[in-house]
Parts: sequence; C-alpha cells; structure tokens
Amino acid sequence: MITAAQLKAARALLGMDQKGLAEASGLSLPTIQRMEASDGTIRGNVDSLMKLVNALAEAGIVLIAEDAVSGGGGRGVRLRK
Repeated sequence: MITAAQLKAARALLGMDQKGLAEASGLSLPTIQRMEASDGTIRGNVDSLMKLVNALAEAGIVLIAEDAVSGGGGRGVRLRK
C-alpha cells in the first residue's frame, strides 16, 4: 500500500512532476492528481496501483511501510507520528 504523502515524497526525490509520473506509469494525469489528493492510503483499482508502484520502483523508489525496518541503503522518506 502507498499513501498520498509517500507518492508526493517519491516524486520529489525523483524530481518528477505529475505528468511525468503519469507517462511513466501509463496512467492518466487526472488519476495521478486524484491519488495525490486522497487522504491517507491511496485507494484505486489494483491494476492502477500496481502500475504506479511498478513505475516508482523502476525509477529507484523503495516504499517503506509504517514501522518497517529499512536496511537497503539509499534515500528514503519517513514521517514520524
């Protein structure tokens, strides 16, 4: 699962705008905008979410779940409660 905050942070780390992510993921710009405007965990159909996560992974993003240990090195984003 991915949250809207993680999505925005991932794009910021990549220096990618919403249009670029839409193109990389094969999703429409309004879909990306809707995902980022959601509150908390992004909801959507499984196919769209997988396209989004796969596009971010291909660009080098590793999503860190809440309370998960991240030992892979590289950059990451985590917000404390």
